Amino acid sequence: MGQAVPHEDDRPGWRERIAEIDWAPDLGQDIGSRTWWRGFTTLILLCGTAIAAWPGLKPVDAMAAPLDPRDVEESRALIITPLAWGADTGRRMAPTDVVQPLAVAPERPRIELTATLGQGDSFIRVLERSGVSASEARRVADMVAAAIPPSDIASGTKLDIVLGRRAVRTDPRPLETLAFRAALDLRLEFLRENGALRMERIAIAVDDTPLRIRGRVGNSLYRSARAAGAPPSAIQSYLRVIAGQLSVSRDIRADDQFDIIVAHRRAETGETEVGELIYAGLVRNGEPRLRMLPWTIDGERQWYEASGVGQQRTGLAWPVAGRITSNFGMRRHPILGYRRMHAGMDFGAPHGAPIYAVTDGVVSFAGYNGGYGRFVKLNHAEGLASGYAHMSRIAVRNGQRVRRGQVIGYVGSTGLSTGPHLHYELHRNGRAIDPRTVRFTTRAALSGRELAAFRARLAEMAAVPVGAALRAPVRNAETAPPPLPPGQPGAPASAPAARVAR
Repeated sequence: MGQAVPHEDDRPGWRERIAEIDWAPDLGQDIGSRTWWRGFTTLILLCGTAIAAWPGLKPVDAMAAPLDPRDVEESRALIITPLAWGADTGRRMAPTDVVQPLAVAPERPRIELTATLGQGDSFIRVLERSGVSASEARRVADMVAAAIPPSDIASGTKLDIVLGRRAVRTDPRPLETLAFRAALDLRLEFLRENGALRMERIAIAVDDTPLRIRGRVGNSLYRSARAAGAPPSAIQSYLRVIAGQLSVSRDIRADDQFDIIVAHRRAETGETEVGELIYAGLVRNGEPRLRMLPWTIDGERQWYEASGVGQQRTGLAWPVAGRITSNFGMRRHPILGYRRMHAGMDFGAPHGAPIYAVTDGVVSFAGYNGGYGRFVKLNHAEGLASGYAHMSRIAVRNGQRVRRGQVIGYVGSTGLSTGPHLHYELHRNGRAIDPRTVRFTTRAALSGRELAAFRARLAEMAAVPVGAALRAPVRNAETAPPPLPPGQPGAPASAPAARVAR
């Protein structure tokens, strides 16, 4: 059979053949082949055509509209170019016989500034940061210390400082004046006279009338007291005090009245200081239900009720913060290996944990005691005595009087011990008893002159009018409320006149 020859009319035309050619092949393949060179030639032709047809860039002509005279004046006012360099006019002042160019700008003759004493900051550092020399800052601090302890100056106090002219630019400026409020009743001012600083004390009259706040308890004692103007800290102290005598949730009624007195001082310039709580009372049906007043005896401050009886503290006190690992009774000794009486309780606690006295007492023994290791024994009232063994360190001495909660030593593992713990035991009339069966009650009572002074002070508090401290200051000494006795809460350390008389 013969091969079929295509007819001339069936052959593709030149248009079809050109359309079938790949004019944009992948130039990353078959580099150097005929197909690659065809694609490269196409790329060159396209780039040349684009460059030849580039229209180019020409600036666009625009007509700027002239500014309105008001706009011109506004733009001149906003220009900040220095006058020495022509400002907005471009003109500079040429030197003449009267005007000469200065190589250095002259210093200001005085610098007035205000510095603030920050929390934890020192008076000397504040002055030095303000530009006062170290020697002069120390001299001013010594003068201030003669009038008031620097630690009594409250943080946030503003110092008004004026620094004078100095002879040499590299030297610190001299202090010309200094003024600040050193205390509520005292202002200090420093002035340089004949080259030396002189300090002047300016006394400020202060009214020390306590602030009494009373109101109905209602649904919430705290919210009612806050609405009446009592400070949050005073309310918290009030709740802690009355909680030692009454149940805040059960014993206080909505119709009862809270009676709060806080120390309060107001200067004649308007500033006020609110101190701590100095009286806590509760009124029911117009009669006092509870009256509490703080009193200090032998350096210990405690709240006493109107009868002169102090707050009662009752409970099973733990001598250390830890878990019980062994109770009172018969047990197998962990070291000796046989059963014997365990005359106390063991508390597991980390090495060095503080050990506290369970109640008031006197140290009858403090030292090393055989298998007990470092041991402390305290004698208490009514024939009770407590012992604390295996201490790492003892913090009291023989014959010392200790208070409930006072640290007497630290947990250790001395003596017959398998690890850090506290062996605590309790004796009544020399016989060991189970510490869990004893609940300590501590109650102090005033008597004699202390009780008379306490009742006199209580009568003074009862006579304080509600809100009297917020009225106009009392200037008549005969009608002014009696001052607080020295040493009692809210009493000033000294009278303002005595502080400035020196």
